[in-house]
Amino acid sequence: MDEVIPTMNVASILYYPFNENIRHVNNLKKSLAQILPQFYPSAGRYSKENQLVDCSDQGAEFVEAQVDCKLVDIIGLEELNDLLPVEVGAADEVTDPIMSIQINKFKCGGIAIATSISHRISDGASLNTFLSAWAKASRGDQTEPIIPTFDSPLYFPGQNLGTPDYGITRSRNTTLVTKRILFDSKAIGTLRDRVSHLYENSHRPASRVLLVTSFLTEALLRSDRAKLGKPRGCLVIQLVNIRERTVPPLSKYSCGNLITTATVECSADETKSMDFEHYVPLLGNTVKKTVSDCVNILGKDGHEILFENRARVAAKGGDSSIKSITFSDFSKFGFYEVDFGFGKPIWTTIANIPIENFIMLLNTKENDGIEAWVQLHEEDMHYIELDKEIKKLTT
Repeated sequence: MDEVIPTMNVASILYYPFNENIRHVNNLKKSLAQILPQFYPSAGRYSKENQLVDCSDQGAEFVEAQVDCKLVDIIGLEELNDLLPVEVGAADEVTDPIMSIQINKFKCGGIAIATSISHRISDGASLNTFLSAWAKASRGDQTEPIIPTFDSPLYFPGQNLGTPDYGITRSRNTTLVTKRILFDSKAIGTLRDRVSHLYENSHRPASRVLLVTSFLTEALLRSDRAKLGKPRGCLVIQLVNIRERTVPPLSKYSCGNLITTATVECSADETKSMDFEHYVPLLGNTVKKTVSDCVNILGKDGHEILFENRARVAAKGGDSSIKSITFSDFSKFGFYEVDFGFGKPIWTTIANIPIENFIMLLNTKENDGIEAWVQLHEEDMHYIELDKEIKKLTT
């Protein structure tokens, strides 16, 4: 999976208000140096020709930046990429650090810690493992050590597949825009009530992620019909974390791109007649089956489960007769628990990701809602911003 992942960085930004316990930035640098040997690929450089990381201790990049505003002024999504140490698409060249950190210091005394790690060796779960270990070292917590592992090549040896062209550039793509749609606890409750009859015999109601992915799938296809004047088929892709779901279970601290895909395909006739109440069980059952299939990934069927489905999905990527939508769930990774010794973050975000029709799902600080970061072409975003159902639910 590392070989076929997009050429980009996985990024997160954690925001901390001024606090008397905020330590000098040198402590963050010192603790980073302390744990970096455990995450040794992050201090190396990637070789595209050989599709491997040269772990020769070239180092991680550490940047300090003065921001000429207060923390509360960071409200525009177009500004967030300025807080990153590198552009999202600046990856995979021999001169690119695999890990870059930027400590943004605001006028009010608050800070934002931005982390970028090459997607070649890291997914969202790997990023959270690193941040959790760094935070523990920073606050001097020696209990329950976090020990990362880099053993995925033992289970999934490289095959020199080459990296597909996802159209991601090293500079910002201004034709792609990001919209943050907040589904608070009230919105989640409204959606859950609409499908409560489907879960009358279940001890667990529909999850927040399932509700939001189903609602946004319907909304994006509705907007697509409004734009084109006719329905299209759809391909809905949901990325699924395989850690702790395989047999034997891979550690939750296993680093790499340990993901598989749950996919749903619908024809134009189906998307025309389907609504939210149809997508909830359809997407939910697909994810359940994908999770149950994870028990076989380390066996003889693993290659088929991981790669053949992905290859089939990739082959449909250029089909203009379908609308392809990809969801990635970051809501369970615990970014709001990352405490460097000066409290937990008041907000956590990603930045603008240069992938069209890509939706990242983040948790809310209260742990009762979902922030959906929707990346669309600017023309498509126009229709989403006019969508009455989205306005009614999220305003």
